[in-house]
Formats: sequence, structure tokens, C-alpha cells
Amino acid sequence: MKPPTSPEAAAASANLDKRVAELGDWRGATLARMRKLIHEADPDIVEEWKWVKPTNPGVPVFSRDGIVCTGETYKQVVKLTFARGAALDDPAKLFNSSLEGNVRRAIDIAEGATVDAAAFKRLVRAAVAANAAAVAQRAKKKK
Repeated sequence: MKPPTSPEAAAASANLDKRVAELGDWRGATLARMRKLIHEADPDIVEEWKWVKPTNPGVPVFSRDGIVCTGETYKQVVKLTFARGAALDDPAKLFNSSLEGNVRRAIDIAEGATVDAAAFKRLVRAAVAANAAAVAQRAKKKK
């Protein structure tokens, strides 16, 4: 993982480190592992921390030209929601949640479950490519 390049990214990275430590169980270990895979897939992905409110400490967000995925933790699962997941090819069938939506798709990882690292990295790269294509399309329309 590249060091954060802005104060906001550094704060988000620190929040994510803190969240992993606070969990202190399989969910923290899973979130840390998936975070590592995300950055291995694309070292230019930026960590953000969004949607903080009194009842929620916030959500880690991995972005590049828009949201690639979020990393939420619940009692039974770590949920990685891909913002453009419905548009991505998923030959390894990693998506197992939010399948009915037209835009998002998610991967729910329960305790003891494993995720195919190579397939996951391909999915992250595809999400980055989809975001880049959307940015290019918006720029083209503005001309």
C-alpha cells in the first residue's frame, strides 16, 4: 500500500487501522486482508472514510475515479459492496449479496470463509476500469 498523499487520505487510513484494531476478531482480520488485496490489485486506490453519523462511526471506502467498493463490518459478515458491481463480469461468482440491484453488487464474507485472491483482484481491477470508462464518457459528453 502506498502511503496516503493527502491529510484526508491519511486520516481515512488511520480510521481504517483503528477500525481493524477495534474489531479485534475475524472481522478485523478479514477487512485487513481484503484491504491488502485491494491495494495489491491497484496501488493507486485511495482510502476514504465516509458517512459518519452519531449512530455509525463511518464506512471505509476504496476509490479511484469514484467508489470502487466499501468495506462494512457486521456481526455475521464483512461486506464489500462494489458501486458498479452489476456492470462487472464475475466469472468466479464472488458476488453473493445485493444481486437483485441494477447497479451495486456485494461480497459477504462470513467467519471462516475464503475469497479467491486472484479473482478478487481481477474484480477490483475491473471496477477501476469501469470507473475510468465512466469518467471518460462524462468528459466526452462535456466536449
